[in-house]
Amino acid sequence: MTEASIDLNADLGEGFGRWTLTDDEELLSVVTSANVACGFHAGDAVTMRRVCELAAARGVRIGAQVSYRDLAGFGRRAMDVPAEELAAEVAYQIGALDVFARAAGSRVSYVKPHGALYNRVVRDQEQAAAVVDGVLLAGGGLPVLGLPGSRLHEAARKAGLPVVAEAFGDRAYTAEGTLLPRGQEGAVVTDPAQVVERSVSLARFGVVTAHCGRSVAVRARSLCLHGDTPGAVVLARRVRAELEAGGVRVEAFA
Repeated sequence: MTEASIDLNADLGEGFGRWTLTDDEELLSVVTSANVACGFHAGDAVTMRRVCELAAARGVRIGAQVSYRDLAGFGRRAMDVPAEELAAEVAYQIGALDVFARAAGSRVSYVKPHGALYNRVVRDQEQAAAVVDGVLLAGGGLPVLGLPGSRLHEAARKAGLPVVAEAFGDRAYTAEGTLLPRGQEGAVVTDPAQVVERSVSLARFGVVTAHCGRSVAVRARSLCLHGDTPGAVVLARRVRAELEAGGVRVEAFA
């Protein structure tokens, strides 16, 4: 039997000016990949630089978490952005973060959409292609982290970009293997024991119980630990401890 392995990622740098949301330093002691906000839904130059320095010092992989330009809505509001504009803004965000990553002795190693953009590119072929065009414009052939079976991954593969399938221990799934929209009741799993159980099941067996009660196959190489929930650091540590106790090797994706 092949040993299971999983990457743990978290959304970090989600502050702005004097406002902070995530405990970046503590979460960076748990995760293997950091999705760093690039200034469009959260984050600013000082925050991006600080998180990159912390991540590089800990050997944590740095990813650009690109978003619609929506600071007021935290990138979670539906928006219609022309494809050419979206591609340019994705490239802009990657480039901005890469300056700080390289200054810290590291680099941007992958790209992950955030919030409304993440959900949009699951089904929207045009927006998915625009995100991929932005990644290509930024250069480097970066891997794209996203929901398995998404239009984003389809577009990335066609463009020759590596794809990394992602799962969520604290988000409810539909029977089709997509995320239950945040506006629906039960979309976010808040019981710590349930989050741990679901995380281990996803990592070891590639299975999660959907909102309807059906078991759904979700094969993923990376597991997202949200950093903006109460007790996020304690929960992240518990998830990692249970994964390792269950024989799952926790490491960044290749």
